[in-house]
Amino acid sequence: MPSPVPPEIERWDLGPGESAVLSWALAHPGTEAVLDDLGGRRCAAVLGIPVRGTLGLVLLAKKRGTIAKARPVLDRLRGAGMYLSDSVLDEALKLVGE
Repeated sequence: MPSPVPPEIERWDLGPGESAVLSWALAHPGTEAVLDDLGGRRCAAVLGIPVRGTLGLVLLAKKRGTIAKARPVLDRLRGAGMYLSDSVLDEALKLVGE
């Protein structure tokens, strides 16, 4: 059974996924939460929880050599419904030399 959501997170009226991620991160200091939702990211900032989004994970994987190219991964994510503007995509890819 999942742990109850702490009141300081519950007040944000986030979805169950964001609430669960933030609850876990709050209970485990030093944890970096993976969130794309703006409300969840704002809640994390208020609570001092470090956050990385999907785009950041892909760029980190590229920098570490876990994946050879970031563009195909990001193109697939966009094709699956992830919103990422062309300008943000282009700037992100520049950061990893693509």
